Amino acid sequence: MTLFALALASFAAGGIGALIASSRPRLASGLGAGSAVIGSLLGLVPAVAVLAGAELSPVDLPWSVPGGSLSLAIDPLSAFFLVPIFAIAAATAGYGAAYLVPGQHAGRLGPAWLWFDLLVASMAVVATARNGVLFLVAWETMALASFFLVVFHHERDGVPRAGWVYLVATHLGTAFLLAAFTWLARDAGSFEFADWRAPATGATWLFALALIGFGSKAGLFPLHVWLPEAHPAAPSHVSALLSGVMVKLGIYGLLRMLVILDAPAPAWGALLLGAGLASAAYGAVAALAQRDLKRWLAYSTVENVGIVAIGLGLGVLAASRGETSLAAVAMAGGLLHVWSHALFKSLLFVSAGSLARGAGTLDVEHLGGLLRRMPWTGAGLLAGGAAACALPPWNGFVGELLIYLAAFQAVGSVDGMLAPALAAIAGLCFAGAVAAAGCVRALGIALLGEPRSRGASAAREVARPLRAVPVALSAACLLFGIAGAVALLAALRPIEQLAGASAAGAALALREMVPVLWKVGAGGAAFAAGSAVLVWLRRRLLPAAAASDAPTWDCGYAAPDPRMQYTASSFGEPLTRLFAGVLRLRVSERRHDGVFPARGAFAEQSVDAAEAAYARAFAGISAVATRLHPLQAGSTQRYVLYTVLAALGLLIWKLV
Repeated sequence: MTLFALALASFAAGGIGALIASSRPRLASGLGAGSAVIGSLLGLVPAVAVLAGAELSPVDLPWSVPGGSLSLAIDPLSAFFLVPIFAIAAATAGYGAAYLVPGQHAGRLGPAWLWFDLLVASMAVVATARNGVLFLVAWETMALASFFLVVFHHERDGVPRAGWVYLVATHLGTAFLLAAFTWLARDAGSFEFADWRAPATGATWLFALALIGFGSKAGLFPLHVWLPEAHPAAPSHVSALLSGVMVKLGIYGLLRMLVILDAPAPAWGALLLGAGLASAAYGAVAALAQRDLKRWLAYSTVENVGIVAIGLGLGVLAASRGETSLAAVAMAGGLLHVWSHALFKSLLFVSAGSLARGAGTLDVEHLGGLLRRMPWTGAGLLAGGAAACALPPWNGFVGELLIYLAAFQAVGSVDGMLAPALAAIAGLCFAGAVAAAGCVRALGIALLGEPRSRGASAAREVARPLRAVPVALSAACLLFGIAGAVALLAALRPIEQLAGASAAGAALALREMVPVLWKVGAGGAAFAAGSAVLVWLRRRLLPAAAASDAPTWDCGYAAPDPRMQYTASSFGEPLTRLFAGVLRLRVSERRHDGVFPARGAFAEQSVDAAEAAYARAFAGISAVATRLHPLQAGSTQRYVLYTVLAALGLLIWKLV
């Protein structure tokens, strides 16, 4: 734990140093980003060591806070989540140092890097805390640090509202966690995780509280409304950290509750599976109607968190029926997708940041032709898109493959699992198909064709420092897809911890999957190598000098115009029309009428169904609060009367 403590010290020192150096933006950026990279590298060492089999002594220090203790430990489950926390933090810190230009953000970089370092440190503490009070303090610190990062561009339209939505959502989730933790601590007489046990009655209600509390952070439907607001508002490297890592701590919290509560009930698996299916389906469909690339990526996160929950829910259902092998494979698929999504979603967000830097916008309808103008950035988006669509040999395929294998195994051999397994298969197929269509729509319109705006026409590739992180993340996605068996071995100890008494059977089932993933990886490696050879042969046999431009058949159009291309709305219109009831589309148009028609116009906007429901609920609460306002805005004498009446009422209740 020494290196872990040094990592936390590095984050603290770098963040404070960046704040002190606020008047010197370059120094502040160097201190903040540099300490984040150093701290992350230090923290990775013990995390990897634990996954490899090492045992680290926990830290348990007294704390004057009632019920609290500075109790930290890195067990296999914590280590599994610490790896993406530190790996993505290092990558996004390196990207952020080049992305946040000192000259444009003078005086603001110091606080920004303080919040960044504090966010990473608080996430690490959340993953290692073994005391309920310490966990909640770290959880709240994580929420506040991320809020200040989301509103970094507070002068832009919509950013303050995005920050407010995120703050409300995260605190509502924390309220449910506080209720669940209080319940467990009351029964155990302690806030130490080691003392907590499942209650004799009401365990499912307790798990439901945890599912709502942690699910709001994970972005499970219908608790996801903060994601499409916060991700477009935050700087791109922050969006990558939030979507790639922070939302996964909601998944970590649910898994930690499974460890604490020990024996899972079928209802828990059904709740997880249902939430996963709803999230995967809704996230994929909602992404179809988004014009902003980062908003599309936010809904993609909802979909992928749903895929993780599908794997975990299927695993919990199997474990509750004593099907250890099936549970191990399904939960391993969910855990591997946690790592996969952290990589490819971070890649997509930083590539989107580069795209915005080069083209000046992320509105798909104003992009086009950027693969030629920004080949490095375009390649990063395509690599991340292929991984998000679970196309081999990219990493998104690995975790989903294991979930599919577990589901098909359940269909064929496990009594009582037919309906859940078929639902999982159908949900994965539906979400995968719709997500692929959404990816083709967004990236195809943005990268191919002709520019649709002056910004896209003038787009230029970003500087080399901004290319390095997407290239590294692309390579990591490809390597993960080819060597998925290594990642499965890394998940072995966390799965054994989740399996408890059935650890031996779970380990055996996962080891049987290792050769399968090696074969899949070998096929992926062969495909990647063959593709590289074909590209090399084409360049070798067809030099650039031999190619020439010539006019093609223009279908009678003597002067082609970019407006003749498909727009994102028109390309996705068959699917958005099919799901119009879910997307709640608002369309405004001005048609071409008359002999000499005026210029036409068309606009389409999707309304998030969950957000609309919350808006109505909050409007009702606001109306009630307004009616009660006179009670709060009265005179001092009236307040004294309220106090006397309350005391009198309590006295009468006690006497009776």
